[in-house]
Amino acid sequence: MTGLKLGGSGRNSSYRIQPTDVPAIKKPILTGELFHRIAPDYDVNPGRIAEIKKGHRYADIPPAR
Repeated sequence: MTGLKLGGSGRNSSYRIQPTDVPAIKKPILTGELFHRIAPDYDVNPGRIAEIKKGHRYADIPPAR
């Protein structure tokens, strides 16, 4: 069998956002960039970007300058 199948859907899981990614994610959020335009850059659902904006995740990490 080739390839790794994860979960019940048979598709590979999305990227998991790392703390080192967060400053670069927060910068466009602050300029008003839409979540669905940021999310594909990290292969994540826009909901993950919303969690960062709302402070539910990585609230202590500042945006990039």
